[in-house]
Amino acid sequence: MRIQFAVVLLLLTVSMSCQHVNKEKKPQTETKQERSGFQLYEMSEMAALMEQMYVDNQRIRDRIVQEIEIDDTMPTLHHRLFSAVMTDPSERDLFFETQARAFIQVEEEFYADPNQKTKEKFNAIVQACLSCHQKKCGGPIPRIKKLLIP
Repeated sequence: MRIQFAVVLLLLTVSMSCQHVNKEKKPQTETKQERSGFQLYEMSEMAALMEQMYVDNQRIRDRIVQEIEIDDTMPTLHHRLFSAVMTDPSERDLFFETQARAFIQVEEEFYADPNQKTKEKFNAIVQACLSCHQKKCGGPIPRIKKLLIP
C-alpha cells in the first residue's frame, strides 16, 4: 500500500511540475518575441533595383574576366534609377540625381560599342557606383568594390 501511495504521489508531482513548466514557458516565449521587436525587412523598390543591377554587373564582370564576348544591350531596368521609390525619399536630392545621370551615361558608353566592352569601361561603371555610395548609403561599398577588375 505504501508503495502504491508513493507511486501515485510521485506521478502527481511529476505531472504537476510538467504543467507548471509548460505554463511558464509559453508566456516567456511571447515576452521574448515582444522584446526582440523582430520585423520582416521589406526591400524598397530602389534597394531591389540596386540588387538587380549588382547581379547584372556581376554577370558582365564574369564575362569580361573569362574573355567571353558581350553582345548584351544596356538593361532598360537601370533607367528606373530616376523613378524607383527609395527607402528614405529625402535621399533623392540633387546629388543623387546628378550621380544617377553620370552612372547612366557611363553605362551607355559601355554598351554603345559592342567591340569595346573593356575592363576599363566596366571599371568606370563600378567607380560611378562607388562615387555615389561613398557619399550616400555606404553599406554596400565593400561588395561593390569586389566588382572591380584588376
